[in-house]
Amino acid sequence: MSYFDLKIVTPTKSIDFESVNYVRCPGLKGLFGIMSNHQKGIFALDIGEIKVDNKKSSSFYSTSGGYAEFKDNKLLLLLETVESKSEIDKIRAEAALKRANERLKSNEGDETRAKASLLRAQNRLKIISR
Repeated sequence: MSYFDLKIVTPTKSIDFESVNYVRCPGLKGLFGIMSNHQKGIFALDIGEIKVDNKKSSSFYSTSGGYAEFKDNKLLLLLETVESKSEIDKIRAEAALKRANERLKSNEGDETRAKASLLRAQNRLKIISR
């Protein structure tokens, strides 16, 4: 099996992975996967789950979007945020979900922001349940 390197960069941290054999990302038009020797390209990412498969196991991360670039058998994810399962505070995510639902029901404030908050909270709770 062939492998590639993955680097995740956010404004506050950087995570490096070696010997990755598959990454699944949330694209703007649905999920897409990257494997070794994938065609080079730049992809826009949406709120969702990132799955990273390496030699030993799979790991899952929550993101609020960004960009992916694959070239020279290296994947770079430039993300607004990234959280692993262990970094997500379940109580905080549940509270954010409740607030977002309340904002949507009240029809007050920016509906687009409330929907994005709802999606982010749902995504964090999905990652925790893995």
